Amino acid sequence: MSRLKLVRITGILFVLLVILSNIPYTLLIQTFGYDDILREPVDVVLTQFHAGGTQLILTWFAFGLAALLFIPASLLLHRVMDSPQIPNLAIATLMGAFSGILQAIGLMRWVFVVPVLANLYTNPNASTATREAVSVVYQTIHQYGGVVIGEHLGQTLLIGWTLGVGLIMRSSPLFKSWVAWWGLFTTPLLLLGQSELLATVIPQMPIIETTPIGFILWEVWMLIIGISLLRVPQKRLAS
Repeated sequence: MSRLKLVRITGILFVLLVILSNIPYTLLIQTFGYDDILREPVDVVLTQFHAGGTQLILTWFAFGLAALLFIPASLLLHRVMDSPQIPNLAIATLMGAFSGILQAIGLMRWVFVVPVLANLYTNPNASTATREAVSVVYQTIHQYGGVVIGEHLGQTLLIGWTLGVGLIMRSSPLFKSWVAWWGLFTTPLLLLGQSELLATVIPQMPIIETTPIGFILWEVWMLIIGISLLRVPQKRLAS
């Protein structure tokens, strides 16, 4: 496969990544009140989840699969940017691939774990003791699978990937310098947003709500990367 074709395929994948992740994300906002519902009481979450039925489970499944697309996207970007002068790119790529895996694991709890808990909790014959037990299990799964694995570890590795790739982009012939700086600008916003996660266990922790803005800018950056690769001229590849 020629390098030009590989660059174009990588560009298409980045554009698809943005589109395919935002479709289920938008549906979850409309049908499940995501992501504000993540901080709601257990009975509200499980009752509303059960009411969403199969369609809601499939929406979460699509969202989880979309997160996995970041793995081939980061690997292909490594291939089109790789050169002997940038050995640190391998570290950034590894962080990106693991980020996709961890975020997908966090999202998939809504597909394979939460439905079971929601069914138990909303069963009209369930005793108070059963509901209390389900509540404890849900909070544990939510805190570990969601906050620890998906939101903290997954997003921290994503920040590392963004920082590493952004720094390397500054000297890459495939991208204009402002593209690199756009990505780098999102990293402090995403990092500060981690304060919300710490506040789940340290109530006195001040919350800096920069994650939504950071992720919007980050997804626009993904789109810019894709479009840049689709439009990069042949002569710039030769350089």
